[in-house]
Amino acid sequence: MIKEKIEKLISQLTLQEKVDLIHGNGLFATKGVERLGIPPFITSDGPRGVRKDFGNDSWKEVGLSYDYVSYLPCNTALAATWNRALAHSTGKLLGKEARGRGKDMILAPGINIMRSPLCGRSFEYMGEDPYLVSELVVPLVQGIEENDVSSCVKHFAVNNQETRRLDVDVEVSERALREIYLPGFEAAVKRGKAKGIMGAYNKLRGTHCCHHDVLFNEILRGEWGYEGIIVSDWGGVHDTKEALMSGLDIEMSVTNDFDQYYMAQPLIDLIERGEVDKKTALARIDEKVRHILNVMNALHMLDGERSAGGYNDYADKASLRQTARESIVLLKNDKNILPLDRKRIRKLLVVGENANRPHASGGGSAEIKALYEITPLMGIQMLLGGNTEVVYKPGYFNEDNGNIWASAADSENGQADSLNQDIVESPAPVAIEVSPEQKQYRLEMNEKYMREALEAAKDADAVVFVGGLTHDYDTEGQDRADMKLPYDQDRLISELLKVRPDTVVTLVAGSPVDMSAWLDDAPSLIYSWYAGMEGGMALAEVIFGDVNPSGHLPETFPISEKDCPAVVLGEFPGGDKVHYNEDIFVGYRYYDTYDVPVAFPFGYGLSYTDFVMTGIRAEVVEDTVESKAVKVSFDISNIGSRAGAAVAQIYVADKYPKVKKAAKELKAFEKIYLEAGETREISMMLEREAFTYYDEASHQFRADAGSYMLMLAKNAEEIVDITEIELKN
Repeated sequence: MIKEKIEKLISQLTLQEKVDLIHGNGLFATKGVERLGIPPFITSDGPRGVRKDFGNDSWKEVGLSYDYVSYLPCNTALAATWNRALAHSTGKLLGKEARGRGKDMILAPGINIMRSPLCGRSFEYMGEDPYLVSELVVPLVQGIEENDVSSCVKHFAVNNQETRRLDVDVEVSERALREIYLPGFEAAVKRGKAKGIMGAYNKLRGTHCCHHDVLFNEILRGEWGYEGIIVSDWGGVHDTKEALMSGLDIEMSVTNDFDQYYMAQPLIDLIERGEVDKKTALARIDEKVRHILNVMNALHMLDGERSAGGYNDYADKASLRQTARESIVLLKNDKNILPLDRKRIRKLLVVGENANRPHASGGGSAEIKALYEITPLMGIQMLLGGNTEVVYKPGYFNEDNGNIWASAADSENGQADSLNQDIVESPAPVAIEVSPEQKQYRLEMNEKYMREALEAAKDADAVVFVGGLTHDYDTEGQDRADMKLPYDQDRLISELLKVRPDTVVTLVAGSPVDMSAWLDDAPSLIYSWYAGMEGGMALAEVIFGDVNPSGHLPETFPISEKDCPAVVLGEFPGGDKVHYNEDIFVGYRYYDTYDVPVAFPFGYGLSYTDFVMTGIRAEVVEDTVESKAVKVSFDISNIGSRAGAAVAQIYVADKYPKVKKAAKELKAFEKIYLEAGETREISMMLEREAFTYYDEASHQFRADAGSYMLMLAKNAEEIVDITEIELKN
């Protein structure tokens, strides 16, 4: 019935109407066919919520009074929860608000692997491990699409840097592509049933990913059986014929000459000039339209029985706060300095510009017009109330509180794309000589702010520093130059720790930073991501013990970017072409295998209670060439004095590998909530995929017979128990 309905619609469409359906007729929408009841297909950016509205043919903000929405934790924060249920609830909220705002496709989630900690869009993604990404993207996509809204999983594929992102050519082995960079997309399609996939800007082996025959036709549709819509990134199409033949369904771009998009009038002209076989071309166009109409039908866009959605529902805020709570990672807590006892604090000093800085409105296409955003300072003030004096000192300058700064100059003519000079506090004149060879100029007049913070620290009962990065660094369109904290924060933290050795250090960021200048001296350290509109309250609750932290790192924190495998073995950011010479050794797979020290390992996170995991045991339930099932069980106890959550991680290692493999790989995990004194038996299933690698000779995943070590771990470095199994087939 559905098939007949779609085919009838296709037969009634003119060529012009079909072409109108497969390219943008607005910056975020295609054109509908009113006479046949086919509506426009409306999209919106959405990594952290539904983006504000722009004009149909202009990037000027419409300025509506009713497009304020929920600001969600960034995807790195979501990944740090290691909680599938929260991924689902986050997706459900995002889909509900997208539908409430009248959108048909939300351009999320982003799931590119964090190949380097310097990638500017790392905060939009889910870390470095393909298994963790796969396990979280499935419920996230399912949650979004419960609301008659399509997800759009992006960016397919190997979009792992912002430097030269529009045309950088990635060279990566087929094995690394299949084992590291594609599994999340495969899971989203095959298990999550995603209805939308976005192509990437970059090239893969010489061909732009937005019209890549191998990625789209052979892998996505051929191997994975994908039947949804493939949409280009905005401006990612470069060739009409390739776009026609490659499997791309909708071309979107950033300009308003909509009829001149590659899949608009130029496509009709291509056919009329006979530069492509007409029958083949028309069949390909019909195929694109078929995909679009099938998705429209699944979203109830053609029958009027669609979910209405809604946004800014007060009840949803509790879900957002819980996600923020579970995302916060406690990295250090020497001598149990945390949580702070509010009953003992009459005067609290909060230092750091990030304590009072909202982050919703930055980051490029991830920006959000938030209904509200509770900053850390606000959260602390709201939680402590009137019995505690909260003193705030920024401690350092940045763009918003009076520094002098200038952006990178153009490499050819020395012209900067922006310049800001609000306040100058300097004992002497300042001169800056700009030449095309220089990269970035930043003068920061920090001394006054630093002196004020250090002086205030002397008579405070407790000191909390909240620093980190901003969306001047974690942002679309650029990568970071290094992992250093900006604005001279290292010096400020070091000086604070000299005056107050008990200073609580908290960093807000979307990617790892270099902490080597002061890490050994800091007794406590909290990592709080861009955690959404409730993030500041969640952080306050963790600092003062209302919430027991349970976040775990979804990515390794290297000591320095110089230790990163993309730098040591591969190329980052490379030139016009970038070689992924590190191959499969991304993240902990590299640090473990090559025994490289790190600041904090993948999967790491502390709690205010203590957990003991013991007695790992395994049973081979099924062992054939096509199918394997291994049941892994262990016992976990909360031996502390308060309830909490642990993330139990199972890593698999091939004892005698026939090909070079990582020392171990994450293949199962579970977030487990335990009351104080509670003990539980936990079981997880490992299927065939847990033992496979991609064999380039046979072009398939294979699992070799032999001995495998199953490791029960608290993180990638802390293995607490090991057992061994034998696979015979």
